[in-house]
Amino acid sequence: MAQSSYLVGLVGSDTDRSLDVDLHEREAHRHHLRYLCRRVDADGGAFRGKGMPELLRACRDFGFSGLRVAPPYRRTVRPCLDELSQPAARLKAVDVIVFTEDGRTVGYNTDVVGRVAALVRGLPGIPLARVVQVGAGAAGSAAAHALLELKAEHLLVTDPDYERARALVEQLRQSSGGDRAEAFPAEELAAQLASADGLVHTLSSGGTGCLDTSLSHALHKDLWVFDADRYLIHSRLLQTGWALGCRVLDAGGVMVNEAAAAFGLITGRTPHTSHMFGDFAEIMAEPQAHS
Repeated sequence: MAQSSYLVGLVGSDTDRSLDVDLHEREAHRHHLRYLCRRVDADGGAFRGKGMPELLRACRDFGFSGLRVAPPYRRTVRPCLDELSQPAARLKAVDVIVFTEDGRTVGYNTDVVGRVAALVRGLPGIPLARVVQVGAGAAGSAAAHALLELKAEHLLVTDPDYERARALVEQLRQSSGGDRAEAFPAEELAAQLASADGLVHTLSSGGTGCLDTSLSHALHKDLWVFDADRYLIHSRLLQTGWALGCRVLDAGGVMVNEAAAAFGLITGRTPHTSHMFGDFAEIMAEPQAHS
């Protein structure tokens, strides 16, 4: 008999945001499933000082079907799992854990598939001969892998910390092969954007440092712009690009596609992604919309 009830834990500092929960529970309703999401406080009284292995055992014994993992645990949980998907191993980060029927823990990463799907749906047919990416952290790593999967011919990466950009490029060359990725110092951003087809921005709010001013002055109408950190079209970067006539995309599609992928991994059901986009639009239009 097919499983019809799921208990899913939310682990990490970002789990107070319930948008992902809303998307999952609405999709579960379409599949006639009982789907409950509960926050698991890894640093709370029950688990303080016991570590991630004990938390995983407790969640499994309590009957959780899976876990959604947010920072700062996406990397630290990885060595505690029985098995990793290929994307999770490649990015060295886990955002979904599934408890199998035989008690094993399997870790997945939906970051790359979420960004690939978001770009294909939100910016179809964009040129990928020369793409500039700002940001080389965890979000930047996922975006860069997605761009290479989409056959970007030349990916140029910068970051306020130049050594971090260089480290990401080295990782990309080892995992993807070839030399399609290249790091450059932030001071060259305007020059690199002048001949670029597109811009991908992955730095969190307040993390751009001196790059904010450079970006606002370096955009031009022939660019497409993907602000992969913000879920609203009203970010300053996207508004500036829109005013110039650029094709622009916010990170809403990433959120929806990652949520759909996670739902499929946990339940084994095929998500209705188009309906989940409708849910996202409805939620974001509400007076107390999530951000």
